[in-house]
Amino acid sequence: MKEPVNALNFIEHIVEEDLANGFPKDLLRFRFPPEPNGYLHIGHAASICLNFGLGEKYNAPVNLRFDDTNPAKEEQEYVDAIKRDIAWLGFQWANECYSSDYFQQLYDWAVLLIKEGKAYVDQQSSEEIAAQKGSPTTAGTPSPFRDRPVAENLELFEKMKNGEFPAGSYLLRAKIDMASPNMHMRDPILYRIVNAAHHRTGTKWCIYPMYDWAHGQSDYIEQVSHSLCTLEFKSHRELYDWYLDQIYDSSRLRPKQREFARRNLSYTVMSKRKLLELVQKKVVAGWDDPRMPTISGLRRRGYTPDSIRKFSDLAGISKRDNVTDVSLLEYCIREDLNKTATRVMAVLNPIKLVITNYPVDKTEILSMENNPEDPNSGTHEVPFSRELYIEREDFKEDGGKKFFRLSLGNEVRLKSAYIIKAESVVKDEAGNIVEIHCSYDPESKSGSGTEASMRKVKGTLHWVSIAHAIKAEVREYDRLFLDEAPDAHEDKNFMDFINPESLRVIKEAYLEPYLAKATLEDKFQFQRLGYFTLDTDSSEGNLIFNKTVGLKDTWAKQVEKPVQSQKASTPNPSPQGKRKALNEIQQISKKLTNFSGEKLENAISSIKELAGEVSYEELEPLFNTAAKKVGTRIGVMITLGVLLNSGQEKNQAILDYIQSGLSDENELLRTEAEKLK
Repeated sequence: MKEPVNALNFIEHIVEEDLANGFPKDLLRFRFPPEPNGYLHIGHAASICLNFGLGEKYNAPVNLRFDDTNPAKEEQEYVDAIKRDIAWLGFQWANECYSSDYFQQLYDWAVLLIKEGKAYVDQQSSEEIAAQKGSPTTAGTPSPFRDRPVAENLELFEKMKNGEFPAGSYLLRAKIDMASPNMHMRDPILYRIVNAAHHRTGTKWCIYPMYDWAHGQSDYIEQVSHSLCTLEFKSHRELYDWYLDQIYDSSRLRPKQREFARRNLSYTVMSKRKLLELVQKKVVAGWDDPRMPTISGLRRRGYTPDSIRKFSDLAGISKRDNVTDVSLLEYCIREDLNKTATRVMAVLNPIKLVITNYPVDKTEILSMENNPEDPNSGTHEVPFSRELYIEREDFKEDGGKKFFRLSLGNEVRLKSAYIIKAESVVKDEAGNIVEIHCSYDPESKSGSGTEASMRKVKGTLHWVSIAHAIKAEVREYDRLFLDEAPDAHEDKNFMDFINPESLRVIKEAYLEPYLAKATLEDKFQFQRLGYFTLDTDSSEGNLIFNKTVGLKDTWAKQVEKPVQSQKASTPNPSPQGKRKALNEIQQISKKLTNFSGEKLENAISSIKELAGEVSYEELEPLFNTAAKKVGTRIGVMITLGVLLNSGQEKNQAILDYIQSGLSDENELLRTEAEKLK
């Protein structure tokens, strides 16, 4: 089962310990410090949710600070995108800050270091400096300019600031310890010359502070209490503290740096440099391409703020690097959309179906439930007529015993409509089926209350009326990479694992007319097909829908993948793995008959949450669970309900299992079975 919602992560423990030791709660202040050199991605969402979540928990301000110290890679476009993404996730920052706001103060402090003999101007190349730094096991060699006189350092640094030297000719370095076991303490660079206009300060400055110098000092200026960084900065903490030591005033708050693990996701890359390469090489259509792990890409694909925040909560905050299975992210959006998405009908691969005994000129208006998970969601109208489109794969001339859709001589129900029976087909000269001719039972209309309307058939198909259907383009997205860890191979480039079928465009899909009024904020479940949302490329008369996610995790069923033998040995724990989910359901179910009240409600809720990661193929063998193991049978019935709500078709085995539950002497089992009738 997932961690209780009131459990603290280790960062929260640090804050709680500080408060217990006397730190004033009203001095708590956090910050989210992105570099505006790319779009935010799902990995950044961990830091966003952590920092802003702490702000919400402790009613403390959270600054949005752009660490904009590298003008060669930063753009206003990225600043705007970052602000838009954070606001979309539902967070509000206290102050919008920029490291560039502090350039003058950082420069003044650097001058102070020079005057105190703690910094010097070096004119070696970056390659020479790197060579002199030594290794983790051997001490570095001091720069020949390390003992340059203070006055000369001040003069050179002033000329650097005034733009009198070309880029790369001079650097300002801190004078710390070339023998330190921490390589970051071996006279790190404070400033370098960059001949590039800054997106905010223009050409006012031609020297720019290094990240390590700007970051901690900016925290200090803003009086951030807890500076939360990812693990690669753990070895920088000593330098962070040394820099603060040089300027710290005991009357002011001193920031504390602590580190947590990055959020890595399977089947994608999280490096902004590599994501930029995908954009520049036009592998994707842009930073907001729905296949990208960027927040803007996920938003365009149809992900919701709640699903991303839920994902961040379930994935948790860790002290060690690991890889989160992308299926957990997909699970979170499925769960969210299942509760909120409007159910509609769309046919992506159409074949014509003619109901031969239905009146030629008749049109009926049927009522369809918007969302069975929400009793207050209402209904909408759907037109029904003699000629319909159904999915081509929903028909076989001879389907056999295990085909529960339409075949000659067999009956199915049309969703929210009638039971039909396939009588014949029309084929073209090449032998391809172009029409299916059926008859319908006029007494079998869904919800009519007649005996025929309650007659059970094995399958239910979605459809659209040809005369009323609207055309749309549908874009079906798949994972961008075929490998779990595309950038973890020493002998291959991550581009080698691009999935050539990551985008499938259907130019002419047919949708029920209700979708003509769809907006970018609307979310839909195309019955039996998956969840979809309107794309930003849409215009009046040119609707384009993106597939957000399927109703089930189809990747988990792929035992063999084309590049599996080349897969890197990468940790890949699946927090909601399929086999684990079913096992947990069984463990919880065993105790159901001992629970009541809140404990029972919590147990049922946990089963429903885990059920989203269970396939029907796994669940069906448990239909034969012995009658005396009633707890397990209840858990199976609850899980079955989740699968049916997600699009699983009823078959004879399901109908028999529901019937056995209805006749059981256990009241809870009967209640759960009653919901599935």
